[in-house]
Amino acid sequence: MSKIEDTIQSIKEKLPNITPTPPEFHPHANAHELKARLDLGEPALTVFDVRDRTAFQACRILGAMSLPLESLHNGDQPRVDINRDMYVYGDTDEQTLEAANLIRGFGFNRVAELQGGLQDWQAIGGTVEGNATGKTHADADEYNVVSRLKEFSEERSREEEIATE
Repeated sequence: MSKIEDTIQSIKEKLPNITPTPPEFHPHANAHELKARLDLGEPALTVFDVRDRTAFQACRILGAMSLPLESLHNGDQPRVDINRDMYVYGDTDEQTLEAANLIRGFGFNRVAELQGGLQDWQAIGGTVEGNATGKTHADADEYNVVSRLKEFSEERSREEEIATE
């Protein structure tokens, strides 16, 4: 290793880890995990709302796609890459589990059940849209990377405080 490479490595070791990293994917996710991934702007995931279309139109996680449980029972499959990360939520954790199992049965490998669904998402301040919310599309600042990173940092601090209690 050259002297320059040694110097760079030494500096890297002294700097704090300033690059936020998203939580790992696993089949049982909570609202904080999904929010952390979305706040970092991760493009490689899809959120599916398996409630009926009326509930979906009224209020949903910002950017979620409708995939009603009934349509899954009829054999309709998600139209995404089979290895894409998917987060599924319904009216109840039982409905979420049922939908996730149907999707897994179609051969999809990376399906996470969003525990607590829309209620837990809203409880942590997750952004929603829909007819009942008065909001049907995202505001420009919701796509601002600096704002998202600041929110992520604050959220991570709150999570760490909870974990140490």
